[in-house]
Amino acid sequence: MKTIITLSKIQRREIPERFRRDDNRFSETLVEHFLEEYTRKGDIVLDIFAGLGTTLFVAEDMERIPYGIEYDEQRCNYIRENLEHKENILHGDALKLFEYNIPKCDFCLTSPPYMPKDDIENPFTAYSTQGSYKQYLQDYGKIYKQVKQIMKPGTTIVVEVSNLKNHGEVTTLAWDVSKEISKVLHFEGEIVIKWENVNTETNDGIYGYGYDHSYCLVFRNK
Repeated sequence: MKTIITLSKIQRREIPERFRRDDNRFSETLVEHFLEEYTRKGDIVLDIFAGLGTTLFVAEDMERIPYGIEYDEQRCNYIRENLEHKENILHGDALKLFEYNIPKCDFCLTSPPYMPKDDIENPFTAYSTQGSYKQYLQDYGKIYKQVKQIMKPGTTIVVEVSNLKNHGEVTTLAWDVSKEISKVLHFEGEIVIKWENVNTETNDGIYGYGYDHSYCLVFRNK
C-alpha cells in the first residue's frame, strides 16, 4: 500500500445549479483509485455520507453495486434520479444504519461532513441542529459500530478527511476521527492524498481547508 499518492481533483459529472455553491464532492479519481485497489466487479460498495453520489456513480460505472445513505433529501433525490440502482440510495441518518435493509458490503468509502472544533452546528444533521465537537467525535463511534456489523469480515473501510485551518486555528480533525474509529475498527494507517493543481490560473484542484492534501484513513474489519 502506497502511503502518498497524487491525484487530480476534477469532477466530470455536471450537477444542477442549486448544488454548485456547496459543491463539496471528493474527486472521481479518488474513488476510482480505491475501487481498483480494494474491490472487484460485482462487489457491494457502501457510502454512508453519499453527498452528491460520487462514490455511487463511479461504483456503477466500474460495475460494482452501490449502496448509500444521505441525510439531505434534495441530494438524495438527485442521486436517485441519476442512479441505475435507484432503490440503493436511502434518505436517512448514518446514526441509524441498523434501521435500513443494507446487505453485507465488500467495501466502504466515504468523506464525512466536517466540523471545526469551535463550531456548534451538527454536521450529521446537515448543519440543521446544534451540537458540539465532542459529541460529533463520539458519534463516529456510534456510526462505525454499525458499519462494522454491515461490512463482511476482513473488508476495508476508507475515510477521506482533512485537518482544518481557520483564522489561524487548526482543528486536528483527521487525527481525532482516526482515534475514534480506531476504537471500533483496526486502523491500518493513513494514505496522504496530494492534490494536483489542474488549473494554475484559478487554483482549481487545490483541496481547501488551508491544505493542498487530505488523508484517506484505512481501517480493516477484523
